[in-house]
Formats: sequence, C-alpha cells, structure tokens
Amino acid sequence: MPAPVCPLLHGTTVLCKCVIMWTRHILFVRVAADGHVGCFHPLAGVKNAAVNIRVCTELPFQYFEAECFHATAPAHQNPDQPRRVARDLSREGGPSWKELTEDSAMETRPQEGRRGPPPRDMPPVVGLLLSMALMNALLYLCLDRLFVLPQRSSEDPARCPHGHFRMGQMSNCSPWLSCEQLRTEVRQMKRVGEGAVKRVFLSEWKERKVALSRLTRLEVRDDFLHGLQMLKSLQSEHMVTLLGYCEDDNTILTEYHPLGSLSNLEATLNLSRYRSMNTWQHRLQLALGYVAIIDFLHRSPLGTLVMCDSSDLPKTLSQYLLTANVTIVLNDVDALPLVNRSAGALVKCGHRELRGDFVAPEQLWPFGEDVPFRDDLMPAYDEKSDIWKIPDVSSFLLGHVEGSDMVRFHLFDIHRACKSQTPAERPTAQDVLNTYRKVLSLLRDSATTQTREML
Repeated sequence: MPAPVCPLLHGTTVLCKCVIMWTRHILFVRVAADGHVGCFHPLAGVKNAAVNIRVCTELPFQYFEAECFHATAPAHQNPDQPRRVARDLSREGGPSWKELTEDSAMETRPQEGRRGPPPRDMPPVVGLLLSMALMNALLYLCLDRLFVLPQRSSEDPARCPHGHFRMGQMSNCSPWLSCEQLRTEVRQMKRVGEGAVKRVFLSEWKERKVALSRLTRLEVRDDFLHGLQMLKSLQSEHMVTLLGYCEDDNTILTEYHPLGSLSNLEATLNLSRYRSMNTWQHRLQLALGYVAIIDFLHRSPLGTLVMCDSSDLPKTLSQYLLTANVTIVLNDVDALPLVNRSAGALVKCGHRELRGDFVAPEQLWPFGEDVPFRDDLMPAYDEKSDIWKIPDVSSFLLGHVEGSDMVRFHLFDIHRACKSQTPAERPTAQDVLNTYRKVLSLLRDSATTQTREML
C-alpha cells in the first residue's frame, strides 16, 4: 500500500535506497512529474520507507526497482519479528527522513555486532532499470545543448584588425591585397553574377575560391566606389569579408560563398547535406540574423544607414549571401545612404517611383495617379522604411516547416507594430531584435521541456 509522498531531491544520477529496520525488500518508486516520489512496498503494509532518489524533476511517471540493503536483526530475533517490528515502526513514526538518508554508505555495508543473511545479488531487471534511468538523466542534461542554436558574438576576438582579413583555414591575418597582387595573384575563372553596378567572377587566389567584382560601366562608378567604402568601413561578422581592392582597375575581391544569395535558401535546405537544418529553430535563427544586420546598419560606426536596394522581396534577398554554415552575411552595399537627423538630412532610395506593397507607405508617391512623379517633389524618409519590410523577409525565411506557424504566432505583435502606417510608431531594429531573441529563447526552452517530459 502507498507510503507517504517522499520529497524529490534534484540531481544528476538515479539512486534508490530504502531503509526498513531488520528487513531487506524490493521497493518500488513512482516518480511523478509534480516533483514528488510515491513509495510503496510490494509485500506487507510497510509505510515507513525512506527513499533517497536523485532524478530530474520533469520526468513523467516511471517505475524504478531497487534492492534495499539494511541492518540485520539481532541474534535473539525470531524469524517472524522483522515484519512485526516494521509494523510497530509504522505506528510509532519510525526514524526521520534526515536520519535515514544522512549517510547512505552505512546502508550498504555490513556492520560489526550484527548478523544476517549474506547480501543477495542484484536481479538483472534492477540493473537494467537503473541503467535506463541513468541514461534518461544524462539525456535530460544534454537537451539544452541540443536545442541551443549557434549564435555569433557581436564582438569576435578572433577577427582581424582593420585592413586585414582571414578566411577559411587561414591561421594568420593578411593585409588586404593590393592592385599589384590582384593583377598577378588572382586568376579569374567564370562569371557567376551581374548587377547594375558590377559583374562578379568566380576566381582563385592561392588555391582558394574567391569572388572578383568588376565595374560594369563608368556611369555607375560613384556607386561602385561607395560600395567599396562601405565594405572597408563596416567589416564585421555581419558583412562579407573584404580581401582586397584596386580603385585604379575598378576591382574588389571578397570571400566566395558557393551557396549563393539568400534567394537560394529553399533549394539549399532541400539538399541532403543541409536537410537537418530545415527546422523552425534554424529558420528563426536566420530571421534573427537578418534583423541583426538591419540593426547593425541602423547603429553602424558611420551612423544610421538605410538598406535602399530593397524595392521588392527578390531584390532584397539578392543583397545577402548564405555562408557554408547556412548563416547570413550582407554582400551588396552599393546603396546605403546615411540618415543625419541633426542636420535634417533624410534619404530617398533612388530617383524613380517605387510601387507595390513591399516598400513602406512613405516610399510611395503621395500625390496620386493624377500627378506625374517628380523626384524633386518626392518626400524623403528615414530608416523606419527598413522596419516595414522585416515581417515579409522573415516570413520567407521561416518558410512552412513544422513549427513555423507557432513562431509566426509569437512574432505577431512585433510584426504588426512593424507594419504601422506611421513610421514613428514602428519599433526600432534593436526592439525587433530583442523580441526575436526572447521568442527564440522561449520556444527553445518550451521544446526542451516537452522533450524531457517524453523521457
């Protein structure tokens, strides 16, 4: 019959010990998810069974079986007395929990002046059950690591000083390559991309794959040089690695990422090599990385920069690259105008009319269809136009895997705030980033708890 509920001691290993005066029995222990242990004896109504068990508190109902080692009865004790003594102890209250569990070693070794039957070998089923319980406890402790997704530090002590680079398996930092080095050490191979400002060629430098960008035409050279200046000034974990440049030849050398732009995300995650990353956890981490880049631009060393090459979703995705670890870095920085509120300087992304729901309302021509678009009449705006686009980019990154709708539900409020028609009412990129981090932590802990409860 059930004994009083015993308090559960939190720990890392499973160990069942019971103390019943002058007896030796098997005690069954029922571990409940509410943090208590129900003890009951398979034979007589022994209620005073003290149990010292260390398990994890969130285990569901399980049964453990352990043999009890106790002091033997005195020589004058008759064979029927042990059970009667146990019943007497039940009526009298018996030893306290602290007294019975204070020194577990005294329960498992013979003591002088006492005689009793020799210890029995542990039944195989007992060892098996205890082994399974220990494995559950160890798995419980490892679950946090299972659900913790890799995060990059905002300050990487391993990064090179300004004007230097390191990539791949390079052990030391090297200075940015000069014009002479670009001309003699870099072998151009094939074209892998082209935009309005530059063509990109897969190239080779010292047996390493690199990306060589060349100016398309002189009319856009100012944009090309602006992009180069941004690359030089914003080198960080959020940016593609600059390897060298030559203004005389209008060339820029950067690290090559074979997975290509962020628009290749679905195709990449469907590859067998990356299929294990096609989860809501990793997709939310990608969305968090994207917001972290926007936050970095809005609080950059140069001031508040606006991501202007983002007139639609495909154009926005093409500005970012997927690394071999399936993380995001910003690649195209040709159009990053600066907001200077103290000087009253806002921005306009280009000189042509923007259309569609992807761009922010303040980026649309405000005077209706009857008035032809004129760039000089178009009002300027600030970095809050980037905030408007975050929900759409994040929705693409989250995809439609199991659990993605749950993530969208938890991000609903912050995304609704991002879509405010009034720019000043939208949150900052830092606010959005903090919310993403909280949601990631909340859902990760919830998933960990659910998995523990399945053990």
